[in-house]
Amino acid sequence: MNSLPRERFPSPVPSPASHEQAVVVGGGIVGTCCALYLQRNGVQVTLVDPAAPGDSTAKWSCGQISVGEIIPLSKPGLLMKVPGWLMDQTGPLALRPSALPGIIPWLLRFMACARHSRIESIAQAMATLTKDVFADYAPLLDECDDKALLLQRPIMQVFDGPEGVERERGHMELRQSFGFSSQVLNAAEIGDLEPTLAGRFSHGILLPQWRFVSDTEGFIAALTESFENNGGRRIRTTALSIDEDSGRATGVTLANGERVAANHVVVAAGASATRFFSQLGIDVPLEGVAGYQALLPEPGVEFRHSVIYADGGFCFTPMRRGLQIGGTIEFAGKNAKPNFKRAEIILAKARRVLPELNVQRHEFGVGYRPFLPDTKPIIDRSRRLPNVLMAIGHGQLGLTLGATTGRLIADLAAGRTPKQDLAPFSAYRF
Repeated sequence: MNSLPRERFPSPVPSPASHEQAVVVGGGIVGTCCALYLQRNGVQVTLVDPAAPGDSTAKWSCGQISVGEIIPLSKPGLLMKVPGWLMDQTGPLALRPSALPGIIPWLLRFMACARHSRIESIAQAMATLTKDVFADYAPLLDECDDKALLLQRPIMQVFDGPEGVERERGHMELRQSFGFSSQVLNAAEIGDLEPTLAGRFSHGILLPQWRFVSDTEGFIAALTESFENNGGRRIRTTALSIDEDSGRATGVTLANGERVAANHVVVAAGASATRFFSQLGIDVPLEGVAGYQALLPEPGVEFRHSVIYADGGFCFTPMRRGLQIGGTIEFAGKNAKPNFKRAEIILAKARRVLPELNVQRHEFGVGYRPFLPDTKPIIDRSRRLPNVLMAIGHGQLGLTLGATTGRLIADLAAGRTPKQDLAPFSAYRF
């Protein structure tokens, strides 16, 4: 497949006269990209996160750069499926009974987005972000030593029968209207693209503009290394609070007692961002949804592409660390412990598709995706503390939208008018 053209950008040259400092809270993919784009603007940046570089929610993801994933998770008829989520804990989306009382307000907002008019409106807004993903990643990846972090191969969907493709027709047409193409595949085409699946599936869809990364952990670690090589500072601890004076943020206080002064503070802490909401003056229904993955270091099969098995509710992604299999998500409630039986279910389903899978060595992982009911992120400025910027709620699209969010946050910090209209991503839309 032909790769998308990559626009080249000159390396940033910080101005010697610039004394601006920023603190980015959250060292996952979104926070790291925010730090990199601020750094490109000549800002001295401190990145704060308690985990090691790369050990974040995006590590335990399918690794897809899903530029056409603009359709919200909410779908028509969703209300009728909630009882099934409670009864069937083996499905691709599960709801722990203990989580139900606390999550009802979130679910009601979520289901309100299932109307056709809302789906179209959300898709239109999301398309304005995803159309620039590769151009926004290009300058960041050019600064990394490893030039094979992003694999220039499309993604496939496969289905058990023709009805699966037909269910996707409306979504395919909606994506097409915003410039994201797709191609229906037959058995021969599936086998040619992915020999491992030859004879196993006869119905599929090719998503030619989507891409995937070679290693979700290594991708973020490489970007972090580039940030540090260019003078950035990364502190491995927790940010407890935002320091403020006279209606503006002055920096952050860390768990180790250190205070880091800053002209700008960026909150990009994923599901943990809720602890800052009262200081930011926002009331946002952010829910951390558990996403489970299984990693097979020696899978015994070879994949060329990232493949979504739509009817099974999971995907296969070949990475340097091994074959990562996942996609199942669970509404578990606040502070719930991981239920790795969910990952065991994924592995059992994968073996039904590929009985030859070698599962003797495996690793299970979970990442908590920060979901908002309309599945749109927040990219905004706090009204209470105007020099605090927010980059939260990216759900399953953190890896996809990391660089684009970083560019937009840097624009807001510099007082530039962003290329995209950020009104649909306001923290105050709720």
